[in-house]
Amino acid sequence: MSAPEVPQGATLLSTFKRSFVDVPIDAEKDNAISTTEFLEAAESLTTMFGVPTSTPNELIPAIRRRTSLTENKKIRDRQLAAPAESETLQALVLNELKAKSHKAAEGLVWLVRGLDFTCIALSQNLAKTSEELADSFRGAYGATLKPHHGILVKPVFSAAMSACPYRKDFYPKLGADQDAVTAELRTYLTALEKVVGILKGFQERKEAKW
Repeated sequence: MSAPEVPQGATLLSTFKRSFVDVPIDAEKDNAISTTEFLEAAESLTTMFGVPTSTPNELIPAIRRRTSLTENKKIRDRQLAAPAESETLQALVLNELKAKSHKAAEGLVWLVRGLDFTCIALSQNLAKTSEELADSFRGAYGATLKPHHGILVKPVFSAAMSACPYRKDFYPKLGADQDAVTAELRTYLTALEKVVGILKGFQERKEAKW
């Protein structure tokens, strides 16, 4: 997937179809998260990892595929199969489990892990301005996805992270105004962290397990 062209004076984040900043969370209904907007935001995030750089590889293509595109489809398939029972992610999972299935629920687990990994890596990279993207993603990988990966998958991710571009090449591709890029990315990651935290808490509940 290639990244959308960034208009002059804008940032890549401003081109997203949906930002996590705009994903509805109903605080009065136990922080229920709207399924459609969440999936749109997750799909939009993958465009960041198609940003063209000076390296011949996309930014972490294996991670992008494993943690977003495949898992999104599982969730969307369930939403399409039972729309009335899937308006929020929490309702989607609980109703699917009642139907003695957990394909979408498992997909959401992996998607949340991938989003957590991405959020931690980018947040760390913003905070440590001298750290390269590859180092930030390696650190985040060890704290999120690595414990859940088998011996055959870990080398694939290690190789993918080695393909990260240098930060001097990556961030300018997100927008010409680096102050705007930094400010928008921080706001975006704060919203993503909130969504991830809510879903991780939900997935720890007994009723959300199978």
